[in-house]
Amino acid sequence: MSINPNARKAIFERLRSASFPEKEPPSIDPPDFTTAASPPVGVSELADLYARQATLSRSEVISCSLSNWGTTLADLVQRKRFRSILAGRNTWISGELSRQIPHDSLSWFDEDMFSFKLRLFSEFDTGITTVRSAVAETGSLVVWPDTQEPRSLSLVPPTHIAILRASSIHFDLAGLMQAEAWSRGLPSNALLVSGPSKTADIQRILAFGAHGPKELIVLLIRDDLPGT
Repeated sequence: MSINPNARKAIFERLRSASFPEKEPPSIDPPDFTTAASPPVGVSELADLYARQATLSRSEVISCSLSNWGTTLADLVQRKRFRSILAGRNTWISGELSRQIPHDSLSWFDEDMFSFKLRLFSEFDTGITTVRSAVAETGSLVVWPDTQEPRSLSLVPPTHIAILRASSIHFDLAGLMQAEAWSRGLPSNALLVSGPSKTADIQRILAFGAHGPKELIVLLIRDDLPGT
C-alpha cells in the first residue's frame, strides 16, 4: 500500500504548524543531606557495629590495637599459611610489614603492570592494603586505589587483608562523604567493599571468589580504646 506524496506532505505540514503547549520542567530541589545527619554515635559503638555488619557479609574481622596489629598480622599469616604476600611499598603499614612478615614471603607492588601481570595472577595468594575509611551501617570498607596500592592489589589475590583504623569509621555513607569532604575532589576509582567477591548463577547457587577475592580479612585497629 502506497501513500500519496501530496497526502504525506499535507500531514507533515499540519504537524509542523500545530502548536503544542510548552510544559515547564518539574522543579526538583537538591537533596538536603543535613536533614539526614548521622546519629551521634561514639567511635567504639561504630567499630562494634562495623564488625557485626561486616561479619554478616562473610568478612573476617580481627580486632587488635595500634601497638600489636603487626604481631596480630604475623600470627594470622602463620595460622592461614600464607606463602606469597603482595603489598604497596610506601604506605604507613610498609615498615611493620617488613618487620613481621618473612622476607621470602613478602613482595612489593612497585613494578609496571604490563611486566608484572603474569606474576600477579599466578604467584600471590594474599594482598594486603590500607583502606581510607569504613561505613558502619553496611559493614563496608572505603577503598581509594592509588599508585602505591592499585585496585589490582585488593582484587586479584584470592585473599585480601585490609588494615582499618576504628577512628576512620563513620555511621553512613552520606556522613562519611561530608566528613571527608568528597565534594572537593574524587579519585578516578572509589570503592565500597562489603565482603569477599560473590556471585550467583541461574540456578541461584552462591559462589565466592569468581570475580575477586574469595576471602576478606579486616584487621580492625581499635585506636579508639585507651592504651592502644
